[in-house]
Parts: sequence; C-alpha cells; structure tokens
Amino acid sequence: MASTILPLELIDRCIGSRIWVIMKTGREFSGKLLGFDDFVNMVLEDVTEFENTAEGYKSTSLKQTLLNGNQICM
Repeated sequence: MASTILPLELIDRCIGSRIWVIMKTGREFSGKLLGFDDFVNMVLEDVTEFENTAEGYKSTSLKQTLLNGNQICM
C-alpha cells in the first residue's frame, strides 16, 4: 500500500528548497522556502516575483518576502 503524506508534511519537506508559488491575484513567486506556519503563510528568500502585465511578464527580484497563505492558490 502506498504511504500517505499530508499537505503540511509535503510543504515541510520543501523547506530549504526553491519553490514556485501561484497567488490568487495571478502573481507568481519563485524562491527558497525558509518556513511556514499553520495558516500556510510562507517566508521566501532570494525571490523573483512574476507579474503578468499587458506588455508581458514583469519580473522583480526581492531579498525576502512574506506570502499570505490565504492568497496562495498553488
């Protein structure tokens, strides 16, 4: 039988790895996951933010950011 992994366990295994987060607003963030809480608020470092504009994707580099878990889509 296959082992079952809970969603928060999967996120916990990703700490220290680069992840890609898609927000409900359509913005996307790629960065190294430093940590998260029970509400899935996430702290990322060495972040690149991607925003879809009329001219195409705009990217912004950030040293560190806090993402609101309520706004995370995937």
